[in-house]
Amino acid sequence: MARRRKYIVPEAARGMQAFKANVMKQEGYNVNPERPDDVKYEVAKELGIPLRQGDNGDLSTESAGHIGGKIGGSMVRELVRMAQDRLSKQ
Repeated sequence: MARRRKYIVPEAARGMQAFKANVMKQEGYNVNPERPDDVKYEVAKELGIPLRQGDNGDLSTESAGHIGGKIGGSMVRELVRMAQDRLSKQ
């Protein structure tokens, strides 16, 4: 069963989805800004992981982690880059 992240500030959800779309687009992925979560299928395909819509109960935790890590890692690297840029301008 898919877990849905709940944000402490619900209004942040839209911004985070837009951020994900922008970051993954910069990484070279084809991202639909209306459905940025769908980029996980493209990442999975690139990694050779058989992710499909619906039930993925047979997918190992390690495989799921590779997909999420590729996306989340890219987002974290961009956040760090943005923070360094802001700090250097102070």
